[in-house]
Amino acid sequence: MKCCLVLIGCLPGLVLFAAEPEKMASQNPSPMVEHTRKHPRLKEEHPPGRRETLKIGTLFLPEKLPAGEAPLLVHFHGGTWIPEVAAAKAPCAVISVQVGSGSAAYAKPFVEAAAFGKLLHEAETKAGRKFAPVVLSAWSAGYGSIRAILKAPENYRQVDSVILLDGLHCGYVDGKPGPAESRLVTPDLAIFVQWALDAAAGEKQFLLTHTEIFPGTFASTTEKADYLLQQLNLQREPVLRWGPLGTQILGEARRGRFHALSFAGNSAPDHIDLLHALPELLQEIDMRVEQQPHRPSNSRRAPSGRGASVSIHVF
Repeated sequence: MKCCLVLIGCLPGLVLFAAEPEKMASQNPSPMVEHTRKHPRLKEEHPPGRRETLKIGTLFLPEKLPAGEAPLLVHFHGGTWIPEVAAAKAPCAVISVQVGSGSAAYAKPFVEAAAFGKLLHEAETKAGRKFAPVVLSAWSAGYGSIRAILKAPENYRQVDSVILLDGLHCGYVDGKPGPAESRLVTPDLAIFVQWALDAAAGEKQFLLTHTEIFPGTFASTTEKADYLLQQLNLQREPVLRWGPLGTQILGEARRGRFHALSFAGNSAPDHIDLLHALPELLQEIDMRVEQQPHRPSNSRRAPSGRGASVSIHVF
């Protein structure tokens, strides 16, 4: 199943997709405006630094990036300037990848297991330096790239951290939710369950964020977050506090280097909030080169294989 939230006209010149069924089913549309609270946006800027065009994406080296080996962020979907702002603030290098609409479009360039390694090699060659640790982030449909990349064991070992910004999708077993607990197509989530288990054990790092948007014809990011927490036997704690850019955090779960944040909102502006939050959320990721552990080649953890049902928690 390809997945995509259809949000048209949210950013100038950009049509945004997160999930798109093979046969497009009518989606319960998210409101395009929302007046409960303000939705401040970052001012578009292009930090000083060096940019290199890659076969897939664009490499940006911020002007103040220290010499030598450097951390690398690889971001999928949502434009190039926000990831560059995040990289300049970190600081770290960044590869911004924009390849079209729908999670399938983002998965396609990385179906070949060696594709991600080739991208990193090309970036290191053009930069004239090595990159480590490697952090993958995705907003909305961009999760398709991360899922495809992590399925290859050599890529799984090379990546240290993952950030998902309201972007983790799969279908319903019966094609529709409920009526009580929804049954998810959980094989689509297996690699993220594995990553969450390793993060909880301290071997990887995983920052998972989601809103309250329920598309209706495919599973929501809330339901997927619930499923991951279920596999970790981890309870979400209700909280009420401000998040980045005036967002509201309603729930939180943490174990080891796994951290899940539940954000208020079921509209298109709430979805876009989390893209604009990237520069601040990236600050949570430990990208110090000297802190990265050396992992054995067989460090991949098998998914727990629990059932497909997911409990929907009410805060």
